[in-house]
Amino acid sequence: MSNTFGNLLRLTTFGESHGEAVGGVVDGFPAGIDIDIDFIQRQLDRRRPGQSRITTQRNEADRVELLSGIFEGKSTGAPIGFIVRNTNQHSQDYEDMRNLFRPSHADYTYYSKYGLRDHRGGGRTSARITISRCVGGALAMLALRQMGISITAYTSQVGNIALTDSYQAYDLSRIEDNAVRCPDAGKALEMEQLILEVKQEGDTIGGIITCVVKGCPVGLGNPEFGKLHAQLGSAMLGINAVKGFEYGDGFGGVGYRGSEVNDEFVCHDGQIATQTNHSGGIQGGISNGEDIYFRVAFKPVATLLREQRTVDVHGNATVLKAKGRHDPCVLPRAVPVVEAMTALVILDNWLIDKATRL
Repeated sequence: MSNTFGNLLRLTTFGESHGEAVGGVVDGFPAGIDIDIDFIQRQLDRRRPGQSRITTQRNEADRVELLSGIFEGKSTGAPIGFIVRNTNQHSQDYEDMRNLFRPSHADYTYYSKYGLRDHRGGGRTSARITISRCVGGALAMLALRQMGISITAYTSQVGNIALTDSYQAYDLSRIEDNAVRCPDAGKALEMEQLILEVKQEGDTIGGIITCVVKGCPVGLGNPEFGKLHAQLGSAMLGINAVKGFEYGDGFGGVGYRGSEVNDEFVCHDGQIATQTNHSGGIQGGISNGEDIYFRVAFKPVATLLREQRTVDVHGNATVLKAKGRHDPCVLPRAVPVVEAMTALVILDNWLIDKATRL
């Protein structure tokens, strides 16, 4: 089982949904970075369950404990170890699922691969494991902040309710003004109402998160293997419930001619830039200094609070009606996870770029 992400900057994670704790180790983190523990905790609070009426009601404080690699408020260059203790597990809610395979979950594939599984909340396959990604990503964001690089994600679609404009049309400082984390207040109300309706029916709904990276320098990524957009795509597709990734114009650009979408170069005061940004800030697998923007599609959460047909571990047909506390829509809590994984990729590539040439 692979539990480490990254190249020079590496995040290794551990823990299960209903275990004692979730945690990790960040290795390769540069020394001398100011560590703002309050910022790290705020990122976890944005991912925390029970934060609103449209999220799971599992009530976890999710308080991070930094164990090493920090001295007098600064990173030392040594591995940064951390844990977040689980305190509100209701493992009994999953007892009826001990020998059943939940439709569209990892239950069957995990059991087939390893010969056993932790049925309590999904164990290692649970989205609760993204806690470690949020902590590692928050640390990376602190380093990137000192370099003038910012990362902002937001909910741009829930079900068939979608923002119609590009990210430039919205005030991204307003994302935290509503529970959905959408910068359009009117659309946010519609999205929230849809999520509540779906929740009332014991069903779930999916959607899209948009992410924007500003201040990224030219030169991150590689032209062959290790293209920056490929790394971002891999990081996003490794998040629980993600089904799709596109950057720049993405699939929407296929209907245009090259003459309509080529990003022409200009020079202002000795600074080369592009007049447009259909490429999404990446050309030939390498960042070009423009904003990097992409979209991540999340499927509806697989656990439904209604009856579904399935089979048990022996192949016998049965009916499952899940119990417990589950998200009707993962998007509001996935926003900080998208930001975190983006930060890990960008900082890792920034460190690699420093070793590219003398």
